[in-house]
Formats: sequence, structure tokens, C-alpha cells
Amino acid sequence: MASPQLKQKIAIGRFTNETRYGKSLLRDQDLDPLGKQAADILAAYLTQSDKFLVFERSDLVEIQREQSRSAPAEAEKKERIIGVDTLILGSVVEFGSTVDGKRGFFNKRKTQRAHSKVAVRLVDVSTGLVFHSATGSGEATTETHTILGMGSTSKFDGTLTDKALSVAVEDMIEELVNTISARPWKTDILQVRGETLFISGGKSQGLKVGDILQVMRKGETIESAQTGFDITLPAEKVGTVKVVQLFGESEVNEGAVTQLLSGTVAEDGFSDLFVTTGQ
Repeated sequence: MASPQLKQKIAIGRFTNETRYGKSLLRDQDLDPLGKQAADILAAYLTQSDKFLVFERSDLVEIQREQSRSAPAEAEKKERIIGVDTLILGSVVEFGSTVDGKRGFFNKRKTQRAHSKVAVRLVDVSTGLVFHSATGSGEATTETHTILGMGSTSKFDGTLTDKALSVAVEDMIEELVNTISARPWKTDILQVRGETLFISGGKSQGLKVGDILQVMRKGETIESAQTGFDITLPAEKVGTVKVVQLFGESEVNEGAVTQLLSGTVAEDGFSDLFVTTGQ
């Protein structure tokens, strides 16, 4: 049976403007209007794909301020900001516009062109490792033509730059979606009662009654004498479970009830276990 395709939790972090365009319009020290626009476009595409749970990070201060107003007693709890599996960092690395024209004896033609290029990195939050990078380029043009003074005329079309940025993000969105979706979905075990396991994650992440999942034991982490880095040994499969019930109202409190099909899990010894769609 094929593994279910479940939704990863992702967030867009820093997205900056590394070009000279709009530098005088900076409104804060972290993000500028162009970087924010690119992040918003990317967030919209990822949300529309319906393959991920997309969490807000670029406007985190505003979110926390609203949380303090709506629930002051809970405002300082870090748990209210949900952790994600993948953090997306990006930059606008090229951005500009040109106007070309041709003038004849009876006619005049003007072509306006905007170009943009964006680059992103996908970071595994659990390790800080960049596991993928991608770039996208986009161009938008418009043309006006007059003959003997008749025809369309216009100043530079400001929406061209917006369109070019959107096309640049769209140029890489399929690659990002496929790369993130290919990573195994993982979750933790909340509680064990006999052969019943309660796990985090539910309908919002794509879980369905009848899904078959794997229970794995985390591999031991050992420091390498060669590199000095910690290396985690492969996880070990200890059992298989089947989803029999879903509960919760939203992605922040959803869970699933699963039944052991194979293997054993102790009621007081599951802290080093996790559940995944992997083989």
C-alpha cells in the first residue's frame, strides 16, 4: 500500500531585497517592501497548492501583539507559535525595468519590459541544514504603437514589475512543492494505552481513517571522529499502526487515534519513537 501524502508544516522566514531597487523605500531593518511582496506571493502560491500547512513568520510581531490582546494570560507561552518542518529563506537577487523604442517617419513603437529573479533556500528546522536551493526568473512586457499620432500611449506601466516578480516566483514553485512534498511526514506520539497510540496531526494535515503509518525508533547520535560533527544513525522500525479515528477542530489541536498492527510499544517508553509515512 502506498504511503499517504500528508501535509508538511512550512513557514517563510527572511525574504530580502538584494538589489538596488527600492532601497530608499525601506521601512524597517529586516524587510523591505519588495522582499515582503515576494514573500506574500510565495505564501499565496504555496497555500493555493493545498499541499502544506503554511505558517506566518514575516509578520510574527504583529501576530504576537494580537495574541496578547485576545488572550493576555497566554501571550507569553511559546507553544502558541507552532514549530514547522521546513523554513524557507529567500532573496530578490535581480530586479529592474527598461524602456525601448523605435521611431519611424510615420510611426512610433515603445516596449516596456520588467525583469526579476528570486532565489530561495529550504532549511530543515530540526538540524539547520539547507537541503535544497532554487531560483526563478520572470519577465513582463507591454507595447504601445502609434501611427501618425494615432494609437495608444502611456507612461511606464508600474504593474509590470509586480507581474515580473510574480512570474519569477511561479517559475520555481513546482520545484519547491515537489521537493518539500517528497520529504517524509513525521509526528510524535502523545500517549500509549495498550495497543492504542494517540498521535499529533489530523484532518488538516491530510490524515484519513484507514491510513497505515510506521512507528520508528530514533537512531543514536554519535560524534564523528573524522568530521567532528554529530551523525545520527538510521531510525529503526518497531511497528505499524492504522488510523482508526481523528479528533480536534483545527491544525493546532488535531490528533489521531491509531491501532497497532504489528510490533510493540511500551506505555512508558515511547519518548524516542516517532510516527512517519516513510517505509
